Parts: sequence; structure tokens; C-alpha cells
Amino acid sequence: MNEPPEFKNVYEDRKRAEAYAKLEFPGTYYLAYRDLPSLIARYAPGKRALDFGCGTGRSTRFLKSLGFDVIGIDISASMIAKAREIDPMGNYRLVPDSESGLQSLDLKVDLVLSAFTFDNIPTREKKIALFKSLGSVLSQEGCLINLVSSPEIYRHEWASFSTSDFPENRFARSGDRVKIIITAVEDNRPVEDIVWEDDDYRQVYREAGLEPVEVHCPLGLKDEPYPWVNETEIAPWVIYLLRKAV
Repeated sequence: MNEPPEFKNVYEDRKRAEAYAKLEFPGTYYLAYRDLPSLIARYAPGKRALDFGCGTGRSTRFLKSLGFDVIGIDISASMIAKAREIDPMGNYRLVPDSESGLQSLDLKVDLVLSAFTFDNIPTREKKIALFKSLGSVLSQEGCLINLVSSPEIYRHEWASFSTSDFPENRFARSGDRVKIIITAVEDNRPVEDIVWEDDDYRQVYREAGLEPVEVHCPLGLKDEPYPWVNETEIAPWVIYLLRKAV
């Protein structure tokens, strides 16, 4: 497993923040959020939530719409500034790029949502450390939802993404860098992520003291009003619902 050094967070960028601020739930992204309300209702017992890696606040506002008292945190000053601009009444906090940023919050929540954040966290050690910290802020019966890109998203074409310029993605394994273009935003510069396989995520969870209670891979439905490409047959996202291990 490769663990690339000096992985740069491509989202610490004012131009990307401006583009992402306009992004809600189009096309392929719709599938990432479509089933979350029912999953959250099933597994999250209360109304205190943390949006880990909130970016410009899309997921934070989504949780607020479900009735949660939510804090959005991110390491990108550009993203947090944009989130506050869009949602002045929201609770958005800039935190250090380390697990200590979570510990400094001193809170307990019933739900932690991490939407796409771990696509950009490069090493196994850092993933484990962050999941341990996220588990520490979770109430005993709480749920941690880790929504990530499926490895397959980097190998196919989609309603909202393109990988045709990056055939090398097909050979990537956990820890390797992959590139993808988000066609749903004005900023068409390639995004660089870190691919991570299911077996390796499960090992990370075990070492962090977490266990999956459900793994959900949403597929598109033919009667949905989107120009699906591969979404009806290949799941672009994986949603891990996690609890503290007993």
C-alpha cells in the first residue's frame, strides 16, 4: 500500500471555494445524499451533530434542514469563510490539520458526518488517528457516517464526473493518488484524491475502535430525473455507518 508524502489539500483554494459554494446536490452527488435522511433516522438517536470537513457548508446546511444542532469544522480557511458568508447563522469553525483540532472542541455529539473528507486524507496512520478522535466526541449510542468515493468512481464516467483523461486510475490501489474532474462545477481543474479500498477501510475502523453497522452503496434509479451514465449499475459512493466497538 502506497502512502504518498506531502499530499496537498486541493480544497485550500479560494477559486475552488467559490465554485463549491454553488454546488448543492446535482447529478451523481444526489445519490450521495438521497438516502442519508432515512439512514440517519435509523441510526442517530439525538440531534447534536458534527460535520467533519464541512467545506463551504453544504452538508452542514443539509443536517440543519433535518433538525440537527450542528457544528461544521474544516481546515480550509477559504472554505470556512465561504460557509459563513452563505450561512451567517451557522456554526462554522476553522480547526488545525490534526486530531488535536477535534479534541479542542470538547463536545459530545449523536452524529458525526464526514462527507468526502477521507478522500483527501492520505495515510493510514492519519486516518486511524482521526477516526479515534471522531469516536471520542461521539455519544455511546451515536453514529459516525463516513461517506466516501467508491474506488470505482475513479475508473468510469458519470453524470457529474469524468475520469477519461486519467486511465492510470484503473491500476490505483489503497493509498495511491487518483485524479477526477468534477463536471458539475465551473472549476474544471482535476481534483487529486487518495483511493482507499473497502478492506482497508474496515481495517482502519477496527484499529480506531469502530465497527460498521451497515454499509450502503447507493445506485441510481431509472425513473430519477438525471442523465445517469453508470450510476444505475455501479455505485459511485460508499456510506459506512459506524458505532463504537463493544
